[in-house]
Amino acid sequence: MKRAKQIARWLAWTTAAVFFSFCLGSLHVFATDLDRVTSDMSLDTAPEASLVYDRHGNLVFSFASEDRTTVPLDRVSPAMISAVVAAEDRHFFRHAGMDVVAVVRAAWVDLNARAVKQGASTITQQLIRHVALSRDRNFQRKIKEALLAVRVERRFNKEKILEAYLNRIYLGNGHYGVEAAARGYFGKPASDLTPAEGALLAGIIPCPSVCSPRTAPDVARKRRDRVLAAMRKADAITPAAYETALAAPIALAPERYDSGDDTSGLYFLEAVRQQMMTRFGVGEVLNGGLRIHTTLDMNAQRHAEETIATRLGELDKSGRLEGALVALDPRTGEVLALVGGRDFHASPFNRATQAKRQPGSAFKPLLFAAAIEQGYTPSSLVTDLDTPINTAQGAWLPAGEHESEGYTLRQALTVSSNRAAVRVMQLVGIGTTQTYARRLGIHSPLPDVPSLALGTGEVTLADLTSAYGAFANGGIVAPYTLVTRVEDRQGRVLWEDSTARRAYRAIREGTAYLMSSMLADVINRGTGVRARAEGFKQPAAGKTGTTDDYGDAWFVGYTPNLVAGVWFGYDEKKTIMKRGFAGTVAVPAWARFMKKMTDGSPAPKWFDMPSDVERIAVCRTSGKRAAPECSSVSTDDGRSNVYEDLFMAGTGPYETCGGHHTNPVPAELAAPMTVLSDVF
Repeated sequence: MKRAKQIARWLAWTTAAVFFSFCLGSLHVFATDLDRVTSDMSLDTAPEASLVYDRHGNLVFSFASEDRTTVPLDRVSPAMISAVVAAEDRHFFRHAGMDVVAVVRAAWVDLNARAVKQGASTITQQLIRHVALSRDRNFQRKIKEALLAVRVERRFNKEKILEAYLNRIYLGNGHYGVEAAARGYFGKPASDLTPAEGALLAGIIPCPSVCSPRTAPDVARKRRDRVLAAMRKADAITPAAYETALAAPIALAPERYDSGDDTSGLYFLEAVRQQMMTRFGVGEVLNGGLRIHTTLDMNAQRHAEETIATRLGELDKSGRLEGALVALDPRTGEVLALVGGRDFHASPFNRATQAKRQPGSAFKPLLFAAAIEQGYTPSSLVTDLDTPINTAQGAWLPAGEHESEGYTLRQALTVSSNRAAVRVMQLVGIGTTQTYARRLGIHSPLPDVPSLALGTGEVTLADLTSAYGAFANGGIVAPYTLVTRVEDRQGRVLWEDSTARRAYRAIREGTAYLMSSMLADVINRGTGVRARAEGFKQPAAGKTGTTDDYGDAWFVGYTPNLVAGVWFGYDEKKTIMKRGFAGTVAVPAWARFMKKMTDGSPAPKWFDMPSDVERIAVCRTSGKRAAPECSSVSTDDGRSNVYEDLFMAGTGPYETCGGHHTNPVPAELAAPMTVLSDVF
C-alpha cells in the first residue's frame, strides 16, 4: 500500500512537471511568435490604389486590387476622427492597447455562451487583425490580439496607430480606408467630411457588407444616428451641430466609373493600365499607390465618344459596326481623346491602338512626302498611268479611275488617283517609301509590293494619326503618349515623359509645309470636301482612305493645333455599305468632332511658309517661270495660263518663259490654279 502511494505520488509529480514544461514551452513558442509578428509589423504597408489624373490634374480613375488611398492623419477631418473613436473605441486615447472593462464584460458573455460571441476589440486590436492576424474567432487569436496590442502601443504612438487604422478599414462598396470611402460615397476628400458624413462612415465599420448607404440607405442612416448620439455623449459635437447632422439627408455622389458605371475614357484608361503594368509590374500598379498623370482631356474624350456613337448609330442599326478615334496635340504627341470601339464592356479590344488594318489611300501622304523629300514638287507631272507593272504574279495595274493622261502630285492627291500613286512609288522606290513610313512613326511591317502605294500594309489608327502629326509639326514626329508623369505615394517622381526626348525630325520643314498645302486641297475640293458640308470651316488638311470592297473607311486630318484620325469597319472585315467611300462614311464623323473641339475658338493661324519654300508663278503652256505676257494666254478650258504653286528651294522652274509658239499643254495635264491666299 505504501509503495503504491509512493508510485502514485511520483506519477503525479512527473505529470505535473511534464505539464509545466509543456506550458513553459508553449508560452515560449507563443512569445517567440509574438516577437516575430511584432518585429515584422509595419503600419505603412497597406495595399493602396494607384490614382489616375487627367491633363488638368483632376482625379478620374484608380487601379486597385483594393480601392484604397493612404492619407496622413492631418488630412482626415476632425469630425471623422471623433466619429470613429466614439463608435469603435471611446477610451482609445486613455488605454494601453486593451480596454480592461470591455474585456471583462465580453469575457463574461463568451464564457456563458462557451464561444466567442462578443468582441471587446480596441482600435489597436482591430488594426492588428488587419495587419498581422487572421480573422478567425477563437480564444487563442483573441489572446494574441490583446498581447500584441500592448506591444504595438509601446512601439507606436496613438496618432500613428489611428492613422494606420483609418487607412485600412473596409467601408463597403469596394472602398478601403476613409479617403477612398469619402471620395467614393461623397465625391470629396476625407479632410472635407462633415460630422454627418463622418458618422455615416463610422457606422459602416462593423458591417460593411450590409450597411453601405448605396445598398442599405435606411440601415446606414440608423447607424449614422447612433454614432452621432455617441459623439454627443462624448462631447465630441455641440448640441447645435448634433441637431444639424441628424437632420442632414444622405446625399451620395455618383459612383466613379471604376466602380462599374459605363462612363467616359475606358479605352484610354485600359491602355494606360497596360502600359503601367508593363513598366512597373502588376503588383505596383494595383497595390503600390502610384500617382499616374495622363494626357487625357475629358471634354475632348466626351466629344469623341459622342461623335463615334452617333455616327455608328447612323451607319449600322445592327450594332456590329465598329468605330475608333484618336485625337492628339501634334506638338507634343499627347493624346487628348481615344475611342477604341463601340462599347468597352462588350469588347475591350482597342481598335485605335491594337487593331492593324489596311489604311487605303490614307497611306498616300506618307508616299508623297517621300517623293517631295526626293526632289519632286506638288507640280511634278506623273504620266504613263496606263503602263502595267511587272510583278511576280504577272503584269498588274490598279483599276482605272479618274482617267487622265497624267496628274501633278497635287492633283493626284486631291482626287486620290490610285494609278498615279503606284507610279509615284515606282519613281521613288518601295524601299524609300518604307523608310519614310517608318521615320514618320509606322511601326508595323510593310509589304514589298507595288500595292503598298494604295495602303495594303496594315497600320494602327494611333500610328497613322501620329504620322500625320509630323505634317502639322513642321516635319517633327512627336510619338503619341498617354502618360506624362508617374509618382510614388509620397510624390517622388518615378518616371517622367519628355517631348524633347521623344521627338525627332522625320522630314524637312519645307516638305511638311508642301504636304499641308496639298492635303488642304483634299478638304477644300477633293475627296474630303464633305467636311466643309458638315460645317467645319477652319483651315485644315487631311486625307481619306477606303479599302477594297469598302471594308475600311479612314480619315486623318489636322489643324495647326490638333490632329484627329477616325476609322470605321467590321472586326471580321466585310463591306460597310455599298459604295461606302471614306468621304461618305468617315469624313462626317471627323468633321463633327473637329467642329465640337473648335466651336467658339478663333481659327488658328495657318502654317508660316518656311525659308526653304518659295511660291513661283508658272506658265501652264510652257511649264516655265511665267513672264508678264503669259497671263494674256488662256488654256483650252478657259483657265488662266498662269498659276502659282509651292516649291522647295532649288526644285522650281527657273527659266523664264520666252513665248508661246509651242503647242499648249492639254487642260487635263495642266496643274491646277492654286493660289494659297484664295484657299484660306
